[in-house]
Amino acid sequence: MDSLFFLIPVSIVLVILVTLVFLWAVRSGQFDDLEGPAHSILHEEEEVAASKEAESLSDVSDEERKDSAS
Repeated sequence: MDSLFFLIPVSIVLVILVTLVFLWAVRSGQFDDLEGPAHSILHEEEEVAASKEAESLSDVSDEERKDSAS
């Protein structure tokens, strides 16, 4: 019986703590977009490939400018 006097208040404090943490997570936007990161990883390679292609094109144009300036 003595252990119940200890365990019940401890459990109530834990429930309050978990509720506060959950409410903080909801208010801070932790659960706003659950599928976005899963989809963004699929499209990341396309963006990286496009940026590498753009860099290679700019490098070629810089070399052509140097050659034509000489």
